[in-house]
Amino acid sequence: MAIVTACVLQGSTVGFDTEATLAKAEALIAEAARIGARIAVLPEGFVGGYPKGADFRIFLGARTPEGREEFRHYFEAAISVPGPATERLGRAARNANLFLTAGVIERDGGTLYCSALFFGPDGALLGKHRKLMPTALERLCWGFGDGSTLTAVPTPWGALGAVICWENYMPMMRMAMYAKGLAFYCAPTADDRDTWAATMTHIAMEGRCFVLSACQYLTRANFPDGLNNRLGDDADRVLMRGGSLIVSPLGNVLAGPLWNEEGVLSAELDTDEIARSKIDFDAVGHYARPDIFRLEVDERPMPAVRSRQAVDTSV
Repeated sequence: MAIVTACVLQGSTVGFDTEATLAKAEALIAEAARIGARIAVLPEGFVGGYPKGADFRIFLGARTPEGREEFRHYFEAAISVPGPATERLGRAARNANLFLTAGVIERDGGTLYCSALFFGPDGALLGKHRKLMPTALERLCWGFGDGSTLTAVPTPWGALGAVICWENYMPMMRMAMYAKGLAFYCAPTADDRDTWAATMTHIAMEGRCFVLSACQYLTRANFPDGLNNRLGDDADRVLMRGGSLIVSPLGNVLAGPLWNEEGVLSAELDTDEIARSKIDFDAVGHYARPDIFRLEVDERPMPAVRSRQAVDTSV
């Protein structure tokens, strides 16, 4: 029997202050280490920020100078991958001796991506996942990922991967990730509704895996100054109330949901439960019907520009 302690880290971004947010991430990761965690998950968009309530002053058919300036500040708070911020997160994972999944806003060229980064206990950046389908107004400020970052990383206790927020409502996305044999299904999110816990429980049972969901507890006080917020300007206004939780492969909630405060949730995961749960259900195995249903997944990178060098035939 293999028992591994896992943590979900519920905290808030420090608005438009990447340095302060990284320091907060380091403190949360260190707290997970004190608990004895070997796996930890930070929320969606933790580094760089999930600006809930922002609209960048855009309306259908037009943009505004004020909104463009607001976006510039958001763009500058995002991080390069790899880069100095990922070095700090990797160092924090190494100091804590754990596998870390970190939600970040990634800047690549002129586009931002909502990404999940994976770090090993040696501090190495093991890979990333870019959110395939930003939801609603998220499409205004984030680009779309492709199949090349449907990433699963090995751990001593089984594969680990991430599906971000409402990607979890994409049945084919879930199926693609189940096919990777995930033992630890990380779900960084900004969904703080009561219904989210039911979604995580369903996925744990459907995927027969441990689900680790981390959400922010965010108030207007931690939202960037000078950024228009449609939800109000009262400093005590709760923009995101959390709801982080950990669920077992048979749908038992092991920790959480945690509401209306920052905190670190932990649970001891008995990895033998994965095999025990498979006796009666395996979505990509004995409970599948490939004679009727099949899923094809294209995991090739899809860059907008492909360069091909001319072949020198003179020699």
